[in-house]
Amino acid sequence: MSILSPSSHLLQRQLHHKHSQQLQEPNWSKSTLIKTHGFGFDRRKLDQWTKIMKKDCKVEAFGELSRPDFIEMEPITDVDHLNLILEQAKQASQPVIIDWMAAWCRKCIYLKPKLEKLAAECDTKLKFYCVDVNNVPQALAKRGNISKMPTIQLWKDGEMKSEVIGGGKASLVIEEVREMIRNFNLPLVEPSRHSFPPPLSPSPTTTRRRKHLTSITNSL
Repeated sequence: MSILSPSSHLLQRQLHHKHSQQLQEPNWSKSTLIKTHGFGFDRRKLDQWTKIMKKDCKVEAFGELSRPDFIEMEPITDVDHLNLILEQAKQASQPVIIDWMAAWCRKCIYLKPKLEKLAAECDTKLKFYCVDVNNVPQALAKRGNISKMPTIQLWKDGEMKSEVIGGGKASLVIEEVREMIRNFNLPLVEPSRHSFPPPLSPSPTTTRRRKHLTSITNSL
């Protein structure tokens, strides 16, 4: 019994019919489904314009980069390091604040971030340092004549000029340190003056973008 092989003309006609169906059937994949609103406008473009406008508003609201909320205190490691810092500060006519603390002292731990926040409020002419008395040679603690922790000292012209012993609440100690700084006529910048700068007027580019976005939204 012989097996009939399909005709070559029949195979070509079937392949042509299948190819025609594929061309006629639309591709309804997610990548081709684009929502349009009014006059064939692409919704994705509107979202992109909205993101750009939000970014412009943020930049204009805050203007230039504000000063940091805190400045981490640089640790002093030994007597030679302290002498170098004091000599550089003396040449620059720059006083320094030194926080003498210990890792085991709970009040020291609570006070340190508040001092770093105060450091950000001070002008760049006043630098803050810290000394962990348990991790430095005892000669360094003797140089500062430290007997209690935390002790915050103001040094100027290579000498210790004033100090605050932080035995009370951290907020009260910070106020005493503020007063010590003011007594030496050193500048302080209030946080409200640099944390929230006044908004700037919109740029011409932003104004055009707003008008364009408004016209697109009204046409939807």
